[in-house]
Amino acid sequence: MIFKVLYQELDGEMPIRERTKSIYIEAQSVREVRQILRERNFQHNIEYIQPLNEAHLNYEKQSDHFKLENA
Repeated sequence: MIFKVLYQELDGEMPIRERTKSIYIEAQSVREVRQILRERNFQHNIEYIQPLNEAHLNYEKQSDHFKLENA
């Protein structure tokens, strides 16, 4: 399954929608996504981890920003 991770680069600030970034990770569960990020020493403020169904994934793939991260 593909998950979209929404995050803020600045930990000390309140989340601002316009500064929200995203990465896409393939994993079996949200727990596994968190483990992958921990192993990568991901130092950003995670807002939300969203599982993508097929229709949503196809929509996201149309974006120039879509890049699937390797685990």
